Amino acid sequence: MSGRVVEINIAAEHDLPCVPHERIEVLAGQGVVGDRHFLAQPAQRHGNDLTVVDRAQVEAFVAESGIPLTALETRRNVVTEGIDVNDLVGKRFRVGSVEAVGIELCEPCNHLQSLTRPGVLRGMVHRAGLSADVLVSGAIAVGDELVVLD
Repeated sequence: MSGRVVEINIAAEHDLPCVPHERIEVLAGQGVVGDRHFLAQPAQRHGNDLTVVDRAQVEAFVAESGIPLTALETRRNVVTEGIDVNDLVGKRFRVGSVEAVGIELCEPCNHLQSLTRPGVLRGMVHRAGLSADVLVSGAIAVGDELVVLD
């Protein structure tokens, strides 16, 4: 089971929009360098190091609801294609040189809807991606493969 990275997006602050990047550095226990959730010191976190969303899920939401939404607007760090990221809960995977484990589905929240459009909160349930813990620090670039390790 594998997919590939088609977009990388980070927001430097909680209320700022995400900005596309070609490459990011991700540190175990700290998260994506430059992202709003990045920690200066490593910590025991649970699912906050990296977020991943499947572009097909976003496109399906748009097709079914008629509500415009881009993958960038989901506020997830890594956008993939070719793999259902919901299947990665509890599994180790490698994306670029980063190794991670899927912790839980990253369900939409009121904040996401406030930054986008009405209907996003309800319509993106079970489609809004995955939260992961990073086990091995590294880099992720657009075009990198995402491979399930177990």
